[in-house]
Amino acid sequence: MTDVLIVGAGPTGLTLGIDLARRDVDALVVERADGLLPGSRGKGLQPRTLEVFDDLGVLGAIRAHGGPYPVRMVWKNGERIGEQPMFDALEPDEGVPYREPWMVPQWRTQQILRDRLEELGGRVAFGREATGLDQDAQGVTVHFADGGTVRARYVVAADGGRSTVRRALGVEMAGETVDPNPFLVADVGVRGLDRDHWHAFLADDGTGLMLCPLAGTDDFQLAARLPQGEDPEPTLEGVRTLVAARTPLDASAVTRLGWASAYRPRAALADRFRVGRVLLAGDAAHIHSPAGGQGLNTSVQDAYNLGWKLAAVLRDGADEALLDSYEEERRANAAEMLGLTTKVHRGEVRRGKATVQLDLGYRGSSLSMETRRDPSGVQAGDRAPDGRVDGVRLFDVFRGPHFTLLGGRSPVAGVRSLPAAPASYGPGVFLIRPDGYVGWAGERATADGLAACLARFGLR
Repeated sequence: MTDVLIVGAGPTGLTLGIDLARRDVDALVVERADGLLPGSRGKGLQPRTLEVFDDLGVLGAIRAHGGPYPVRMVWKNGERIGEQPMFDALEPDEGVPYREPWMVPQWRTQQILRDRLEELGGRVAFGREATGLDQDAQGVTVHFADGGTVRARYVVAADGGRSTVRRALGVEMAGETVDPNPFLVADVGVRGLDRDHWHAFLADDGTGLMLCPLAGTDDFQLAARLPQGEDPEPTLEGVRTLVAARTPLDASAVTRLGWASAYRPRAALADRFRVGRVLLAGDAAHIHSPAGGQGLNTSVQDAYNLGWKLAAVLRDGADEALLDSYEEERRANAAEMLGLTTKVHRGEVRRGKATVQLDLGYRGSSLSMETRRDPSGVQAGDRAPDGRVDGVRLFDVFRGPHFTLLGGRSPVAGVRSLPAAPASYGPGVFLIRPDGYVGWAGERATADGLAACLARFGLR
């Protein structure tokens, strides 16, 4: 018996496990594989995700084991023809401490998240394949391939695009093929290329192969778009043949194959993110093209949105109706990101301000309360920017599983406060949710007003 059973130990499940563990919520993460993903797959961490990882206590390890993206070097007919920046740079801004994506192979990110989960007393049970579930008014019973069961008050499906839990619920996933061409991604050892560039070997027909040095490792990530009808072979010999045919390197330049996956880019969105006591998150709820590095990052945001809400219901006595806001907020957000990744894949949108996820928010959410007569600057539902008040950094105050009041002393116990908000916020008083978004913005804070506001979140 556990309060929350998280099915899937990818970035989504591990992030949620960490958030619940630091809130003293009993949770178990189960994974059908015998270990964590061995590949680099989602290697790009967007600035908003770095802010989340700062709050969860893993940013130091993420920074130590990764690095910035290199400039892309474009090759044509076996010759270098010039450099291209991968991203449009953001302007310096005190409210944005991390302005560029950070590259960390997904396997390393998951190791760091698992280590943090275990540090907080959580754990992952590997080799536990969920096969079905039954739920009633009190909880959910999940059945496993080994014949065992786990009973939980809530279940979170974080078990990927082919989610067993989603299928058991009968939730449909509508989508489209983003690109009819086959793709191959692999982690490879390569001789004969510098590690200062992301090497792009492009053909006139739109196909091509890219080799990106993986920060913190000696490997490259190979990503290839192949002609229709050409089936990629995710084997060492298959990769060698591909590299020899599409780059100036010969087959022997590929020294090893660590991991490989063949796929066709697809965008899809689940019809529902909540069915009773079961909630869908990450790839179980939405599938993205890898272009623009949004899939893993959107999944982390799912977990970050859901963690404090589950804790409020399970630990603080909030009404479980609070969990309805998870689908309300995250499904709309995922739909927006699916549209963005498809446009990035097709070359309609450049990587940069649109892809760093700093402008995403919940202004239209039923949880966002904007009560000022003439609001300006930051509004309810927006991401709460960083800044300083009397020499104190806001993100240092926000860090942790609590609400924060900017603009006055909190008259309610359990809410941290600072006497003012930075000028960039505009006039008013701001209540910051535990996931770093403005839940309420008003003219001034009173005990009755703030208490009524917190009641909106199901808290007393």
